Amino acid sequence: MNLFQSESDRYTQEQLSAREAQRLAEYIAWGPVIFQVSRLMVKWGILDALRDSLEGLTLDELVKQTQLSKYALKVLLEASLSAGTVLVNKDTDRYTISKTGWFLLNDPATRVNIDFNHDVNYRGMFFLDEALKEGKPAGLKTLGDWPTIYEGLSKLDKQVQDSWFGFDHFYSDHSFDKALEVVFSKHPKHLMDVGGNTGRFALRCVEFDSEVYVTIVDLPGQIGMMKKNIEGKDGAERINGYSTNILDENNGLPQGNWDAIWMSQFLDCFSEEEIYSILVRAAKVMKRDSTLYIMETFWDRQKYEPASLCLTMTSVYFTVMANGNSKMYHSDDMIKQIERAGLKVVETHDGIGQGHTILEVKLK
Repeated sequence: MNLFQSESDRYTQEQLSAREAQRLAEYIAWGPVIFQVSRLMVKWGILDALRDSLEGLTLDELVKQTQLSKYALKVLLEASLSAGTVLVNKDTDRYTISKTGWFLLNDPATRVNIDFNHDVNYRGMFFLDEALKEGKPAGLKTLGDWPTIYEGLSKLDKQVQDSWFGFDHFYSDHSFDKALEVVFSKHPKHLMDVGGNTGRFALRCVEFDSEVYVTIVDLPGQIGMMKKNIEGKDGAERINGYSTNILDENNGLPQGNWDAIWMSQFLDCFSEEEIYSILVRAAKVMKRDSTLYIMETFWDRQKYEPASLCLTMTSVYFTVMANGNSKMYHSDDMIKQIERAGLKVVETHDGIGQGHTILEVKLK
């Protein structure tokens, strides 16, 4: 198994003492409780108050600042001491924020992940065992009655929808600047964006190059959301939509003079067999000089191991909430399907945005 150094160091040999391992085991056992306590420490402004105090705050001072009862604060603060997000001075009884608490409060990725896990995943994770055994998103019923979450995106409750798109856009948007440089180094005039969602990348494309035309391929509900999102914006007249259900292998991709095909955070939404089917259909509409750009967050190609943690846990979301059969892939697994579909990787760009990799793919 190929691993970047950050993953190899941690995943191939024991890191903890026996006492540390025992504590981590209990941390895992109480993980759902620790999550909810920590979420409320952020939501109710307790960590904010501690961060902004120079010498820390007493329980009485926190009561005044937060308007919470002493009981509520004692429960949360004492649990947070054990969780490691706050510290206490034994002599003054003043609480301060820890380094972990600071990251919990200030790291944008962590804040996005908290909202995503609470609003989208939390209740559904109860059905993980069922999802793994049946290969279906058994937890999705906590959000609505759809075969996969993608059919329901336009119908989700607003808070859930905001957290889902906040998660999706955070990881993709940070990659767009460098991704545009990669894609437009070859000056494409006709670009197909497969799984283009609300059209955010398409808008960036028509802004970046005044001559490019973009066709977004996605489900009918997403195409409707995309049209609403791009309405009245610069370059919108050069963006078209093509509605299809890509899960149906009888549905081909649109024919056209495609210079570039773009798939960003798209193939991870499918099983390996479905990825193969999609890539076969992409190959059918490619010319000899067409380039397929696949941008994914491969868990084995991360500079820092915490990113790998986020990605392997995101696989569990795909299992229980999204569709029951996809995941965040190891790059070797993706390349295997690319080659199987009669394509080849000609260049690899690592370090794109929040841990993305772009694979440049051509016909064999």
